[in-house]
Amino acid sequence: MNRKRFFALVAGSVVTFSIVVGCQPAPTSVTITVSAASSLNDAFQELAKQWEQDTGNKIAFNFGSTGQLAQQIERGASPDLFVAADRKQIDLLDQKGLIQSDTKALYGRGRLVIWTKQDSSLTLNSLKDLTQPEVKRIAIANPDRAPYGMAAKQALESLGIWQAIQPKLVFSETIQQAQQYAETGNVDVALTALALSIQKPGKWELVPEDLHKPLDQTMAVPKSAKYPGQGKQFAAFINSQKGRPTMQKYGFVLPGEPIAKQ
Repeated sequence: MNRKRFFALVAGSVVTFSIVVGCQPAPTSVTITVSAASSLNDAFQELAKQWEQDTGNKIAFNFGSTGQLAQQIERGASPDLFVAADRKQIDLLDQKGLIQSDTKALYGRGRLVIWTKQDSSLTLNSLKDLTQPEVKRIAIANPDRAPYGMAAKQALESLGIWQAIQPKLVFSETIQQAQQYAETGNVDVALTALALSIQKPGKWELVPEDLHKPLDQTMAVPKSAKYPGQGKQFAAFINSQKGRPTMQKYGFVLPGEPIAKQ
């Protein structure tokens, strides 16, 4: 083989290789849908930015009450990850064959708080203080749909004051809405999620956990998910060494961590 023919073959090979490489499909990003309890709004907005930077994928959030989101899945909604504010709704969907059972995972224990604006004249150190005549309006999430609302009702019933404060209660569809009612001054106080209030100006007191069932917040990938792989990836990120600090920042007690004594 003479030198001219050799270099011609090499040049042809390079051109062929370039064409083949150029024809390979470039990795494409996807936008996954995450249905998440509204108590996660603040924490997840921050987590999503980190995850999107790491993966190049995007997240479209569907925030709402856990009960409402579970009903949507039962009616055919297809989020790539369902992140609930309790374990009950995940287990119910599992029993109905609507989620991938092996993807169920605890991601944190939520905490219920008594929250008032920073400039509120009220001093509320415990739930019993809600019976004070100075307290006119109290926001809680609908106990039939929202785990934090149910926890609030259980705590008030444990103290025997549920009936006494009934005239003061203002029910919201989600726990985030209850928080907003208090922030805007439409109510005097909200029984809300620590995760929604810990990073905001205001005064809050933890509600003792022994007054209500634990808010063991659980997630799972629905069988109807369009991008189940990416849904699992984001779920893993939440519980990863990168995701855990953000969850801690918003007041969640994480899996494997001790529950602080009150």
